[in-house]
Amino acid sequence: MMDLSIGIVTYNNEDKIEDLLRDIYRYTENVNFKVYVIDNKSKDSTVALVRQGFPQVEIIETHENKGFGNGHNRILNKIDSRYHLILNPDIRFDSNVIRSLLDYMDSHENVAMVTPRVMNIDGTEQYLPKRLPSFRYMVCGRLQGICKKFADIRAEYTMSDIKITEPTEIQCCTGCFMLLRTEIFKKCNGFNEEFFMYLEDAELTLRASAYGKIIFYPLVCVTHAWERTSAKNPKYLFIHIQSMFKFLRIQKKW
Repeated sequence: MMDLSIGIVTYNNEDKIEDLLRDIYRYTENVNFKVYVIDNKSKDSTVALVRQGFPQVEIIETHENKGFGNGHNRILNKIDSRYHLILNPDIRFDSNVIRSLLDYMDSHENVAMVTPRVMNIDGTEQYLPKRLPSFRYMVCGRLQGICKKFADIRAEYTMSDIKITEPTEIQCCTGCFMLLRTEIFKKCNGFNEEFFMYLEDAELTLRASAYGKIIFYPLVCVTHAWERTSAKNPKYLFIHIQSMFKFLRIQKKW
């Protein structure tokens, strides 16, 4: 059994995927791993670039786009590893981040899932949600620029109001960089494909938490070119709102 499988779902990511794959193969030392790129019917040269530049990567072309979770689930029955890493194509790193996280998981058998510190391109910290979504958190997050009260609620949601310098238990991992035990990923039957995109990471985290702790590990960091598409495009805002109500309905039953 190999140490690690890595799943990356792409959709028109020709401008990002090569850099990420270079980082993976350059900085992931002393790890036996395999990379899968699942392409959700890109219209650009994503698949050709991966095939030409990284022949060791296994490419799965879906020939359709059924969403982020569906793409990742395409390899659920293919992977045979101790750990599985879910990555966004817009992630970058310049150190042996993956080995550090694997070592932490190896020494903490009660941990189900871990996520590192995530930085913006400008070097500032990208405060992503670490508590489970709620209607209050999500609405106030949209309105945080209006008044301090809303900004304070957003800070509570992302835990940016707390200085975290050591591995800390959280409620929600970000899907842009999510490392979990493969056995748990399989027990959860992967992502809930009811979600096309947005909050599928929170929903998976919720279910994975039944098998162990969810940890934020700030001792290593990655860079994420976060585009915040739903804040700019009404189409994706509508999808985000749909996902919010789906998550709240599921959470209520949990």
